[in-house]
Amino acid sequence: MWLTDLQIVLPDRVLEHGSIRIVDGLIAEVSDQAAPAHAQQQVNGRGLTAIPGVVDMHGDMIEQEAEPRTGKHLPLDLAIHALDRRLAATGVTTAYAAISFWEPESSTRKAERSGDRAAHLVEAVAQLRNQLLIDLRVHARYEITTPVVAEPLRAALNAGQVHLLSLMDHTPGQGQYRDVERYVSSLAVYRGTSTDQLTAEAHARMRRTQEDDSYWLVAHELVALAKQQGLPLASHDDDTPEKVELMYSMGVTMSEFPVALVAAQAARAYGMHVAMGAPNALRGVSHSGNLSARAAIAAGLVDLLAADYAPAAMIQAAWVLAANGSTLPQAVALITCNPADAVGLADRGRIIAGQRADLVLVEGSVQPRVRATLRQGRPIYWDRSMHQRAPWLR
Repeated sequence: MWLTDLQIVLPDRVLEHGSIRIVDGLIAEVSDQAAPAHAQQQVNGRGLTAIPGVVDMHGDMIEQEAEPRTGKHLPLDLAIHALDRRLAATGVTTAYAAISFWEPESSTRKAERSGDRAAHLVEAVAQLRNQLLIDLRVHARYEITTPVVAEPLRAALNAGQVHLLSLMDHTPGQGQYRDVERYVSSLAVYRGTSTDQLTAEAHARMRRTQEDDSYWLVAHELVALAKQQGLPLASHDDDTPEKVELMYSMGVTMSEFPVALVAAQAARAYGMHVAMGAPNALRGVSHSGNLSARAAIAAGLVDLLAADYAPAAMIQAAWVLAANGSTLPQAVALITCNPADAVGLADRGRIIAGQRADLVLVEGSVQPRVRATLRQGRPIYWDRSMHQRAPWLR
């Protein structure tokens, strides 16, 4: 199959009227000219831009698909297939579903969010992976302050069902919730609880974490197990150089969503990959009042963007960045080859011969719209306009 007469974003430049030949699921040839007139199975790409399939190493959507309202669960296969279609339609061809291994403070929520619940979701992904449109993997997020969930996570790791492990600490007073008052105010709205009660809970959590260092012993054990399996490791919401140093000493290679510029600078100094949220980059501001992704990108500190809570923001953010100082190859790299490199997937993320033919065809220079997504050369999303471009494809 040939994709012809389209703009092609290469790692270092843009071809304005090029073509891509796909053979057996791989990119066989990239040309700066249109496909030969006699070539069979041509897709007219005039007015479209081809970029590599988006690689998302952290998307929080799967839990929301499975529990769209608090305490209201949908069948896991329904939730996973719904997310799969959603990701394909937004140009994501490889995604790491972020599944939280934690236990909430609220007694009413412990039945809804637990290590066992997370393990069931991981198992469901493992069972359905070969049926899905995209390459869906598991990013296990381990909350170090709830070691009660360590055993289900350990079992999932031993079963080979986890592809990325990250460490997170949502104790108020540090990390994402450095501002305790802001944390209490936002949680009060979410839980409908008095701020006095939540303030007391927050300070109790802070005391427990300060007085009990056994949390980190369990975290080290899980990290050692992940290392044995060759899994990439990430940290979450780093806020100080000291926190980054600790994570680096444990073998972490990715700093996700650093909440302060000094943390991002420290991660870069250690040679770690720095990930920020695509919604943050698109909107120009963090939803939690922390570090702006655009500020971090402007400072040269960001390697990759993650979907976080909005996969549609990935390509949109890249186009916004390309309109505000970055080149298109630089912006696209943040959502394709850079995240692929960070998680050790060397077979995707670039439009070059020999790579997987994971591709996205995008229309529009200001507000990009995904028209088609291909995984290993096969369409997994193909909107109505594409049928006019490839009438032979049924």
